[in-house]
Amino acid sequence: MNPARILLIEDEALFAQAVVKRLEKSGYACTRAGTLALGLSRAREELPDLILLDLRLPDGDGLDQLQTLRQLRPERPAAVIVMTAFGEVADAVRAMKLGAADYLMKPVDLDELVMVVESALHHSGMQQQLAWSREREAHTSESATLLGNSPAMQQLRQHIRQLGKLTGPDTPGPTVLIQGETGAGKDVVARLLHQESANCHEPFVHVDCAALPRDLIEAELFGHEKGAYTSALQTRNGLLEAAERGTLFLDEIGELPLDLQTKLLTVIERRRFRRVGSVQERPIHARFMVASNRDLRQQVEQGAFRSDLYYRLNVLTLSLPPLRERGDDILLLARHYATLTAQRYRLPPPRFSEEALTALLQYTWPGNVRELKHLTERAVLLSGEAPLSAHVFALPDAMPPSPAIPPPQWSGVTLGEAEKSLIQNALSASHGNISEAARRLGITRMTLRYRMEKYRIQWGENAPEN
Repeated sequence: MNPARILLIEDEALFAQAVVKRLEKSGYACTRAGTLALGLSRAREELPDLILLDLRLPDGDGLDQLQTLRQLRPERPAAVIVMTAFGEVADAVRAMKLGAADYLMKPVDLDELVMVVESALHHSGMQQQLAWSREREAHTSESATLLGNSPAMQQLRQHIRQLGKLTGPDTPGPTVLIQGETGAGKDVVARLLHQESANCHEPFVHVDCAALPRDLIEAELFGHEKGAYTSALQTRNGLLEAAERGTLFLDEIGELPLDLQTKLLTVIERRRFRRVGSVQERPIHARFMVASNRDLRQQVEQGAFRSDLYYRLNVLTLSLPPLRERGDDILLLARHYATLTAQRYRLPPPRFSEEALTALLQYTWPGNVRELKHLTERAVLLSGEAPLSAHVFALPDAMPPSPAIPPPQWSGVTLGEAEKSLIQNALSASHGNISEAARRLGITRMTLRYRMEKYRIQWGENAPEN
């Protein structure tokens, strides 16, 4: 992580040198300007994260330019701390109204200054995360639409509305477990739950547990203090803090390592957590939603998921049916995604041939709604102004059976060799797709990666031919 950039606008040379030296010792990148004009010029060039602004400068009053300094980067305004040897209540009030993060009297204690800088950067970072989350939600509102007229979907929407009523300004709402196959739309259900809650204006933080690097997953979730480990050059907020009073959605919760599952259970139970490298507990007000495409009860029986966490999560469970069980919802969704694609690329309204509609209904959709969306988008783009045909969807008449994993010759083969052979064959049958290979073997992706490391199985350029 790059160090925070600080601009000091101060005309007293000795004091400025001491401040720059102390801030650089604390790990910040600091530059100095001796006049207001030079400060404005450097602020435009460098776009600092924080500005230390003296109010009495040779060429003007710092307060007159405070708003200008903050708005040089509108999408991410710099935090401004004002300093002066002529402390007046009116100046302090005016500075805070203009958006100053803090107000310091000279002479300034340098250790206190560092603490104020850290606090201002922390607050600024939280505000930026909140703004980013809200902006992302505004852009993803289209995807948070749960279409479908099948009885299962009507009942699911009813449950979402009921659960939305259980939240309030001081009530984050109960933890919800969302289960369904990959691509069925579990993230859409989570977003709708958030939108239906009283805290819908707060952040919605989507965490893909399967995508988090194992050696950094704890720091990503809980945050870390400066110096907690070698690369922790600055204090960093975790995703738990980024959710604030909104929703923290942990997708593919079954991929979390067992030791992190224990810590997560403690956080959900006590509503408090510690950053990595910190002894201070911090409260968490966010609502927890989790999702899994696996049977967590089965994972508990296999020892891959903690039973105490499962029972804590399995209070309110929403099950999302696979697309193949939703009947005419398939055609409703296909028409919806086709229309959106045509509008996006300014194409004529799409038309489906009867042959295409029949093929869509007969296909079993192993990738569920995600697969339908992608295939429909491709079909619209390839068809142009022509009606969408079954040929352009390229769907088989029926779902082809999964390629069998050929068994090795067991005679004289050790258990480890047999397991290694099964893993290699599963990877070959799934064309190197780790998630698909794990599903074929009936284990988690994390377990498969561990066993690949154990047997030194590489998949890629050096993959064995099977």
